[in-house]
Amino acid sequence: MVAENLTATIAATSGVLFDFDGPVCDVFAGHPAPDVARELAAILAKISTTTGERVLETDDPMEVLRLAPRAGEDAVRRIDEALTAAEVSAVKAAGIPVPGAMESLRAAQRSGRRVAIVSNNSAACVREFLDLHELDQFVNQVIGRYPNRPDLMKPSPFPLGRAAKKLGLRASTCTLIGDSTTDIEAAARAGSMAIGFANKPGKEVSLTKAGARVIVTTMVTVAKALLTPPFAYLPSR
Repeated sequence: MVAENLTATIAATSGVLFDFDGPVCDVFAGHPAPDVARELAAILAKISTTTGERVLETDDPMEVLRLAPRAGEDAVRRIDEALTAAEVSAVKAAGIPVPGAMESLRAAQRSGRRVAIVSNNSAACVREFLDLHELDQFVNQVIGRYPNRPDLMKPSPFPLGRAAKKLGLRASTCTLIGDSTTDIEAAARAGSMAIGFANKPGKEVSLTKAGARVIVTTMVTVAKALLTPPFAYLPSR
């Protein structure tokens, strides 16, 4: 049943949208996310003691950015800039792409589909990683988080809409491959399809509940599906 759903989803896909942290790169593998979150929390605490104390409880850098607006626009700007710098540094130490990621990006392009990275990470860190591993040749568009607007990060449909527009496609013909419930929720809100990447135990349940049409546990499965006849071609727009 999973294979059939994956086949049907790929067959209906003109644009393949890859989330970055998870399906393509383990961003904080060499620079742990909790450390980055603490660094950002310390910056925020200097701006707003109350807000800074609240974010000390999280080990997610993105959550610090989401909470930054409570301390004002300047706080958002400073946290976004600091997070971007940390992300760029982190991907340099992240190591090789996730197994099957390179193959999936290459397969998506070779099948004639349009390809985009759609991430809550900064576009700067995504491009840094793509350049480091010569993956930029397989990607048509990079849609990172909109500067200083954490409210527009996934699960907002905004980045998926931007990606579809830049690719020249309807959102309904695009499929997002993501490893978080926010990815799946964003796809649903944008009217796109979604493939859940369950890269950790227990994710199958949460991704399915969020609305993923199909679940894969390795990106190699995605690469094979993209190149499996008769669907290894660009579907009609």
